[in-house]
Amino acid sequence: MAGAALWPLAARAETGPRIVAFGDSLTEGYGLPASKGLVPVLQDWLAARSTPARIVNRGLSGDTTYGGRVRIHWALRDGADAVIVQLGGNDMLLGWSSVQAEANLDAILTSAGAKGRPLLLVGIHAPGKREDWRRGWAEIWPRLARRHDALLLPDLYAPLAAIPAGERKPFLLADGIHPSAKGVELLVGHLGPSVQALITRVGAG
Repeated sequence: MAGAALWPLAARAETGPRIVAFGDSLTEGYGLPASKGLVPVLQDWLAARSTPARIVNRGLSGDTTYGGRVRIHWALRDGADAVIVQLGGNDMLLGWSSVQAEANLDAILTSAGAKGRPLLLVGIHAPGKREDWRRGWAEIWPRLARRHDALLLPDLYAPLAAIPAGERKPFLLADGIHPSAKGVELLVGHLGPSVQALITRVGAG
């Protein structure tokens, strides 16, 4: 999930609550035209379902949970009605411990949830052959969600994982990690209902 550390523009203005999407290259839209990244496609998905919202892209390629902990206050400098937190994939690729990642995500969610902001935590399945390592990662997502009263999508890549390995190529970029435009559409279909639920929490607040 490495790439140039450039801030994408916020998704085009819409009515509705301001939702900050805070994450790594998956949020940023690495390797894709600006209109094909996760945030603009999610914005269109919501609009097509008459769910008003302004999704602001605060994804940064190559970011880790530690990097997110450092920059969360900057990412929220213009305010937010709710926050989507999607980080951890790069920590996994670097072989970092889920223990430290959990501490970083705990700090991020504490900052993001200040003033009662509704939260959506987006996890991802840990790759690798070590069962204890994968289990350690799998356990942090529900634990963090409970601690911060956050909505939870345990695995953003679940729809891709459900596709037989030999049939995934059209859904991924050449690196075999990041989603292609077709893959983004699949992920947004999986993520979208959770974002709708998040927006409902904003209205309930």
